[in-house]
Amino acid sequence: MSSTHLQYGDLATQLLTESRRSTATDTLLKYNDVLVRSILREQRQLEDLLQTTLNAADQDPAANNPKMPTVLLYQTAILRNKRCLLAYHHHRLERLKDLYWSVGGALPLLLSMPSASASQNANASGGGNGGPPVDVRSKLSPHEVDFLRSYAVSLLTLRTEAFAADAQAEDVDLLAPITRPPKDLHILVRVVRDCGVVHTEQGAIDFRPGHRFLVRRSDVEHLIMQGFLEEI
Repeated sequence: MSSTHLQYGDLATQLLTESRRSTATDTLLKYNDVLVRSILREQRQLEDLLQTTLNAADQDPAANNPKMPTVLLYQTAILRNKRCLLAYHHHRLERLKDLYWSVGGALPLLLSMPSASASQNANASGGGNGGPPVDVRSKLSPHEVDFLRSYAVSLLTLRTEAFAADAQAEDVDLLAPITRPPKDLHILVRVVRDCGVVHTEQGAIDFRPGHRFLVRRSDVEHLIMQGFLEEI
């Protein structure tokens, strides 16, 4: 620590500052792997110092042992670093879940789309959370990508189990946004971007740019959120 003239906890404070900046600018910043690893190294150093101090304190069990304030200092620094790490990662996971829902649960689209589109979709769905300045996947750690995949699988499992338990559940789209409840079962849409042939309740529909279709809302709502269709 002396080589960088930093106090214990300064690195964790930098991590929290990133989370605050992310919230203030409505963006998901690039995962700071270097800073996280530096804090983990500091944790290991603090744990070694704490254990050494405890071993020395055990030799003098007196209540007024002069080493006890040092023990408290190390323990407090360790706990604060842990809380900051948990807060940083919780903040990022919540923003990732908001982005996931903003594109209607289309994980491949989310990982490949430019962040500007992710930001627009999130704001349009009422989530209020934007994407990073370049693209979503380049801002994520490998563990965050794994989290999104596991999250998607969990939702798919929930949806499958709901359909198996109740045939009427097929009328409920678990991935639909809840900020603006639908007013009609069927809607008129215009194709903005070519999305090819889509299989719906009415059969296969070839959504070509410029064409209009009257379709069931639940069949195409994810395409609306992804920017392929627009409601008229």
